[in-house]
Amino acid sequence: MNKKVASIIMFFILGIVLILHVLILTGQIPYDKVWAGKLHSVEEMKSFETFSILLNVFMLSVLYIKYRQLAKGVKNKVIDILIWIFSAFFALNTVGNLFSKSLIELILGTFLTLTSAILCFVIVKREKTKALQGA
Repeated sequence: MNKKVASIIMFFILGIVLILHVLILTGQIPYDKVWAGKLHSVEEMKSFETFSILLNVFMLSVLYIKYRQLAKGVKNKVIDILIWIFSAFFALNTVGNLFSKSLIELILGTFLTLTSAILCFVIVKREKTKALQGA
């Protein structure tokens, strides 16, 4: 898969996730149906959702910077390291989603985090040089 295509898919996924967190924060989605059913108060929900929204905006920003770098053919180690961290974060989150009490979160959350981990990996993986490919 092309790195630019993987980036665009990640923009879409993170955009949908951002909307989901805003809906939870505003009470449109009950908070007891998310976070593996571990939230016990509105205050807890507000803290978790605010952090999640900020984290998603940060990830979108980093991925946008990477997307612009791909278009220009520029590399930045700090951005690449951050995306490697995102990939690991999504992989760990996939494991966490497997223990969710909510069937929707179990299935949809696991699928989205696993897909996101793979896409982040695709975005930052090293490309083989032509000399290594065996000309």
